[in-house]
Amino acid sequence: MTSSRAVPVTLAEIARLAGVGRAAVSNWRRRHESFPERIGGTDVSPQFALAEIETWLRDNNKLKNAAGREWLWPQFEALGSRDETGFAIAAAGRLMSGAKRQPKAGVGVGPADSPSLSGPAQELVGKVLELGQREGPAETFEFLLRRWLDVNVRQISTTPEPLAALMADLALRARAEGVDRGGVLTVLDPACGTGHLLAAAGSMNFPVSLAGCEIDPVLAAFADARLALLPRPAGVDVASHVETGDSLRADPFADVRADMVLCNPPFNERDWGYEELATDARWAHGMPPRTEPELAWVQHCLARLRPGGTAVVLLPPAVANRKAGRRIRGSLLRTGLLRAVVALPPGCAPPHSVSLQLWVLRMPVAGQPAQGTDELLLADGVSRFPRASARDSVPDWDALGAFVRSAIDAVNTTVGREEADKRGSGNGRKPAQPERALPECVAAVPVIDLLDDEVDLTPGRHVTPGSSGDGPRLADSWGEFGRLVAELGDTGRRLAVLGLSDDEAGAQPTTTVGELARAGALTLRSGQQPSDGTICEGRPEGGGVSLLTVPDLLLDGEPHNWLSTADTEATGAVIAEPGDVVVVGVARAFSAWVHQGPSMALGPQLHALRVHPDQLDAWFLAGSLRAPANARQAGTHASSSSRVDVRKLQVRQVPLTEQQQYSEAFKQVAVFEKLVARLSRLGTGLVRDLSDELAAGRLSGKV
Repeated sequence: MTSSRAVPVTLAEIARLAGVGRAAVSNWRRRHESFPERIGGTDVSPQFALAEIETWLRDNNKLKNAAGREWLWPQFEALGSRDETGFAIAAAGRLMSGAKRQPKAGVGVGPADSPSLSGPAQELVGKVLELGQREGPAETFEFLLRRWLDVNVRQISTTPEPLAALMADLALRARAEGVDRGGVLTVLDPACGTGHLLAAAGSMNFPVSLAGCEIDPVLAAFADARLALLPRPAGVDVASHVETGDSLRADPFADVRADMVLCNPPFNERDWGYEELATDARWAHGMPPRTEPELAWVQHCLARLRPGGTAVVLLPPAVANRKAGRRIRGSLLRTGLLRAVVALPPGCAPPHSVSLQLWVLRMPVAGQPAQGTDELLLADGVSRFPRASARDSVPDWDALGAFVRSAIDAVNTTVGREEADKRGSGNGRKPAQPERALPECVAAVPVIDLLDDEVDLTPGRHVTPGSSGDGPRLADSWGEFGRLVAELGDTGRRLAVLGLSDDEAGAQPTTTVGELARAGALTLRSGQQPSDGTICEGRPEGGGVSLLTVPDLLLDGEPHNWLSTADTEATGAVIAEPGDVVVVGVARAFSAWVHQGPSMALGPQLHALRVHPDQLDAWFLAGSLRAPANARQAGTHASSSSRVDVRKLQVRQVPLTEQQQYSEAFKQVAVFEKLVARLSRLGTGLVRDLSDELAAGRLSGKV
């Protein structure tokens, strides 16, 4: 039995605890009078006492595992405090790892100095230790960490694991040739968060010493526990040390010189220490302006590298072109420390709507002159992996990783060629000029061409999309164009056989959505505005649903934001399931369709209709509702953004068998509409590509 404390759980959490769907729990609540009464929440999202739920499930033979991970999390949430919950999970992780670390004397507060835990928190730590013995320490800790991050997703931005692994691999690949790769590599993350980047470096099967600094003590405690739980393969030494502190103002690792620095610094943080750090020795390339905190982090990373070491930093795209930072960017180019800039497609990391960039920097090898190279490698992943729609929020990490790795490998190729040229010139021989085959959407741009008044390092400004491989891409586009035209013709011929009926429309009886709802033929649910701070720009790590709003429909018809699973349950969001009819209640975006994709949350002025299939056909209903005349008669006409009263929308009253006949026609209309939209998008892209290639002289032949 769990603790007697009143730990609240929602219907969705009860479903997870019992291993069933939420509908089953709702059914239990209706059918069983003995089901516990709610202790909080609302009618839409009620809350129940965990202890009472556990007793009821056990008494009714519905309890599968009362000691699993899902039973622990509600008890952690009941602690109430973000910090106490986090410190308790981190303490359990450290104890499961067997690590007992102490911070370095005089260099800040380490994770081991976290506040003492309360009695309930200590009790939960003991339960985690028991669970870890059964289900594995690392697995148990990662589960609790993910749930904690889901709850606090609005406050914390983490580096996705695939991106963290890619950054660690790039830093290793970009190290200068001739640098001793033996021994233990020192890897530093000066803004380590929960330790995603350091964990990726610790999983490279190399002996490493991991050092991390984090200003938030809870996140630092998480990172410390996470690194302590990393698997240690036989013969591979992995040491780690995490400190709590401000790396820019009082760096606890000021004396460390790392082989690799990985960093995802905070973006747009104006209070980074501009006044007190004005004369800091790290600003070898210029004092960062107050509005350029990211360039302060870039120079900090460089200052912590040893000769031949590399840094990979994740940055927002504005850092590459803001006027205030052009002097520092120019110095990084002239000294040859900045080796590559990679533009990632949107969706790789928060904020997911932005194309973030990877900057690859490298210190010169000891004994070699600190002079610049002739070229900067620019890779445009945005052009290489265009998004077909806003739904494509998760990139193809395998394809993206192969593209970025091939681009970074070209950095070493460039250096090798330049060093060979210099040796050839010194011997009086003509420098060798081997041909380089750069990947598509990658360019080696002469530094002299970048040192203008703007020093704009945005890859898209300098890389010609498809400079290699446009032929196959155009051929594929023309092939798809032909297929779409053929499908459009087939669908058009099916619809063309439909003829006008002689029956007068006025003679056919109609009903309204409101009347159908009262008769029980359908259920009507209206979307709502999510609570402040619950909207995520990308898919939350712990899962969630996309959020469709009216502005999304006016933009491109695709959802652009997400709600986490926890927020969806807590707020009672209206979810459109496959087969539901979605209706837009605003005149300028009025439409109705049968939802056929993954479950999706609905925002304000969007409505979900769920039909009873023995009375209504969903396709017939959606096709009837979307008629333009329906919007005119049900609209308020108060302004250009007038609302449509969904309950007043009309539907013809016909038998179910006749509805199903019309349903097939409505399905063909929906297919026809999608084909027309796809053909329009493809045609627009073909016009753009043909214009680019003709203007560049890369297309030949007679028309």
